[in-house]
Order: sequence, then C-alpha cells, then structure tokens
Amino acid sequence: MLNKKHWVLLASAGAITLTGATNANAATLEETIERGAVQCGVSDGLPGFSAPDGDGNWQGLDVDVCRAVAAAVLGDADAVNYISLNAVERFTALQSGEVDLLSRNTTWTTTRDTTLGLNFAGVNFYDGIGFMVSRDLGISGADELDGAAICIQTGTTTELNVADYFRANDMEFDPIVFDTSEQTVGGFQAGRCDVLTSDTSQLAALRIQLDNPDGAVILPDIISKEPLGPVVRQGDDTWFNIVKWSLFAMLNAEEYGVTSENVDEMVNSENPDIARLLGQDGNYGEGMGLDADWAYNIISQVGNYSESFERNVGMDSPLEIERGANALWNQGGFQYAPPIR
Repeated sequence: MLNKKHWVLLASAGAITLTGATNANAATLEETIERGAVQCGVSDGLPGFSAPDGDGNWQGLDVDVCRAVAAAVLGDADAVNYISLNAVERFTALQSGEVDLLSRNTTWTTTRDTTLGLNFAGVNFYDGIGFMVSRDLGISGADELDGAAICIQTGTTTELNVADYFRANDMEFDPIVFDTSEQTVGGFQAGRCDVLTSDTSQLAALRIQLDNPDGAVILPDIISKEPLGPVVRQGDDTWFNIVKWSLFAMLNAEEYGVTSENVDEMVNSENPDIARLLGQDGNYGEGMGLDADWAYNIISQVGNYSESFERNVGMDSPLEIERGANALWNQGGFQYAPPIR
C-alpha cells in the first residue's frame, strides 16, 4: 500500500510527464503555424488521388485531405507544400519529419500501424486489389491468370496480397516489379506483362493513361481489403486529432447536407448538429488548438466528402468510380464519422 508521500511523488511525476507530453503533442501544429504551410506527402502522380494538373496545381482525393488540414489549421486550403513520394520512400519521409502528413493511397495494416511509429487517421477510400488485362486476351476472371506475368509496384501491400491469392488458389505467376506507378503502367503498355495489378481505384487511374484505354479491362474480382487513408507520426496526439477530425468534418458535412455552395447559409441553421459543425454552438476546435471556424474553413474551401469524391474520382471525373463502399453509412456504404459535440 502506498503512503501519502508516495502518492504526492507519483502525482508530481505524473504532472511533469503530462506537461512534457502536452508540449510534445503540440510540436507539429506549432511548426506548421510557424512555417505557414502543411508539408504533405503525396503520390508520384496518380490521377484522381494526387497528381498535378496542366498548370502544376496538385489535385485529387488525397490532396483534398492535405487541403482540409491546411484550411483547419491555417485558414487557407492552398497553404500546402506537396512532396511527391514513391511507395518505398513514403514512410521514411514521414518518420524523419520531412512531411507532417502522408496522404498517398496508403493501406492501413497491422504492421504499418504498430511497428513503424505511425498512426492512421481514418479511411478516405475503401478499396481492394484487382487486375487489369488486355481486352484482346479474352480473360473474364482472376481464376484464368495461372502462369501470367504480372506488373506490380514494389513497396506495396499488393505484392504480398497477390502472392497470397495465387498460393491459396494453387496458381503461379511471374512478378514484374517496378518502383513507381508510372513505370508499372509503362511496363504493361509495352507488353512486359500480361496483367497489371493494384488497388482497383489505382487501376482506374492508370487505365486512362494508356494510349488506348478501351483496349484494357479491369476484371471484376477483388482479392483483398485495402482501406486507404492519411497517416501521421505517433506521439503527437494533437496533430493526430487535427488530421482525423478534418476528414470527419468533411464526412459529417455530407451527412448534414452542408456543401461549399450553401455553407454560408447553413451558418444560420437551427439544426444543432450543423451549428456545432460550423462553430456556431461551442468551440469544438479548442481541444485541438484550433479556432471555432476550423470546420467552416474546410467546407467552404475544400467542400464536403461527396464534393471531393465526385470531382476527383466519381462520376463527374474521368475515372467514373461509383460510391459503392465509400457511400455514407446511411446510404449503404462504410463511411461513417463520429459526431461533433
């Protein structure tokens, strides 16, 4: 049993530890404010998710997460420095502090979440690994791929999941490995492989880069779960919360019908959920070191999740991906955000 003196010593130690943790937990936020921009790690060019347009402006579903964080923290969605990273470089760049945030079609797995010193801050796209083949081959399903040469990007979960699938189905394949998605699709187009494999969303993005997109078909088989989302370093809970709730704000905005077009009208809404979201009823950014209008800034400058999805990867984009699993929970999908209250 501890005596009173021991309790005082433990309490004092706890206070010191808590103070140190609080200072450490604010490090990324303070550095970002001082820098005036979010350092965001993105892909090496994946249409629909993160790729520069003709004017050099980065666009995509993953880019919008970066922009949402910048809007929440700095009040300016354009205050982002984009660092292009391939699959091998991405985790080291985050671990070393080169980037504050990784938003780069990255799958949430046990190993990545528990052994790399990183935290996944949510899922902005539910995906799965699939296969793309030349239409001329006449292949209709993955069970016909025994012995195929398959183009794969190294440093991804795709390598492991494809190997598991072929082993489980007593089939063989010849992996043709590349460092970047651009090299991978180039190898497929040059005929170095029969099949290109990746997340189905990435296949849709790579397909439109082919000289003849109609000459390739994405097979219907999905062989894995690939929850893709933003990643931050462990040990900085304040920054972790900011990134997490920036995504949640976009999802809640869609659920409540708040868009970039009507957000100024919705500020006057009597709906308590909307009032809390837009900072009109309490300051729910205070616990993250943010102003009360943090979510308003996200929605007004970036939009809600539906707006981001449709313009980047949805039916209003060249990829024409249906919402499917990425629909809201009350519309048959998986997307669900905790309430702001």
